[in-house]
Amino acid sequence: MNNLVIYQPIISEKSVRLGAGNVYTFKVDARANIPVIKQAVENLFKVKVKSVNVLNVIGKPKNAGRQKVKRANWKKAVVTLMPGQTIKLFEEKKDVNQNS
Repeated sequence: MNNLVIYQPIISEKSVRLGAGNVYTFKVDARANIPVIKQAVENLFKVKVKSVNVLNVIGKPKNAGRQKVKRANWKKAVVTLMPGQTIKLFEEKKDVNQNS
């Protein structure tokens, strides 16, 4: 389960703002606990983790035509890294057409 713990980073205004302070958010497996998430982040991104907080996000009820449906529940992990550590979530593209 260690390799399949982290599903995707959460990219929102708040999470991008927190990324400047070495805090990153990820959508993780609902069965994962804090030590497993910490080890997975350290192995995947080669960084040192200071702390991990988890939240169970409850799915919202929605309408699908005449039927009432509910989105799936999921787990969010807020990972704080040690000072000086960063995770590159966005790759910077170099402009090929730039005249140098």
